[in-house]
Amino acid sequence: MPGFIKSLSVEFWDTVAEMSPYLLFGFFVAGLLSVVVSQTLVQRHLGGRGLWPLVKASAVGVPLPLCSCGVIPVSMSLHKHGASKGSTIAFLLSTPQTGVDSILVTLSLLGPLFAIFRPVAALITGLVGGGLVDLFEAYTPAGQAEAAECTDECCSGGGGRIVRGLKYGFVTLPRDIGRAMLLGLAVAAVISAAVPDDFFADTLGTGLLAMVVMMFLGIPVYVCATASVPVAAALIAKGLTPGAAIVFLMTGPATNAASFITIWKVLGGRTAVTYLAAVAGCALASGIVLDYIAASVSFKAMAHHGWMLPGPVKYASAIVLLAVLAFAILYRPKKTQSEH
Repeated sequence: MPGFIKSLSVEFWDTVAEMSPYLLFGFFVAGLLSVVVSQTLVQRHLGGRGLWPLVKASAVGVPLPLCSCGVIPVSMSLHKHGASKGSTIAFLLSTPQTGVDSILVTLSLLGPLFAIFRPVAALITGLVGGGLVDLFEAYTPAGQAEAAECTDECCSGGGGRIVRGLKYGFVTLPRDIGRAMLLGLAVAAVISAAVPDDFFADTLGTGLLAMVVMMFLGIPVYVCATASVPVAAALIAKGLTPGAAIVFLMTGPATNAASFITIWKVLGGRTAVTYLAAVAGCALASGIVLDYIAASVSFKAMAHHGWMLPGPVKYASAIVLLAVLAFAILYRPKKTQSEH
């Protein structure tokens, strides 16, 4: 038992260290967007229903270098500023799966087939997930409602725009999602500590079963879009099919326990379940299609690792992140704002 607790602590710390630079960047981007992008602009482009707002939300998200944790504060900020639930989910699904940095890493480690297929799959996943959310939410009064006027510090607080943006990005948003994120990280750490590192690569084999297992592995744990590429390359080198690897590359970055709990809290249980179902369905379909394509294409994964953030950057960022979360959760302003 002491050994498991130690392993659990190590996994939790490693996960926090891995995600913290991207999450801090996500808080910064959210704060920047909160004072640069007006509520009217978001409502006009991402607030309506139909295909076009979903296309814009998904397409904008594909090249952004935001992971599944960094995209949470940005997407929640967009929603608070008027983006519809469908557009929010479309952005939330397409953005963390890929980005300019992860596309280049994918090209170098897994070749052009993966580098092209991955962003296309991310775009389609965003469209499918956002479309399903709009479809299901259309039957509820909440889905028809206009976005409430933003009353956060970014829109109505005192001070200059820089001060308001920083306060929104590093106080308001961490306060809103901090507890849910820490709970999700604890769940992910338990899974990471309980599952042996080489279990799946040694026992899965090929076929749909491998894809399903990789899906159940990727959905709850935190895996950054860029950091997941060397893992996929190693799995392929040990015999995992490209289809099973793309399932991991899609579900790992697009979902984790922290993001699911946050979506459930902010957007509702129906939206959270739809988001999860869209990721799972699109990932399995993409795996089947990629295996079919790879069967007729010369495919080779190079066993090269690189372009990862150095340890001191990650550990320093982890300390800063924990300090930000602690301050945001414990800090209580004299005049409280509405949580929604």
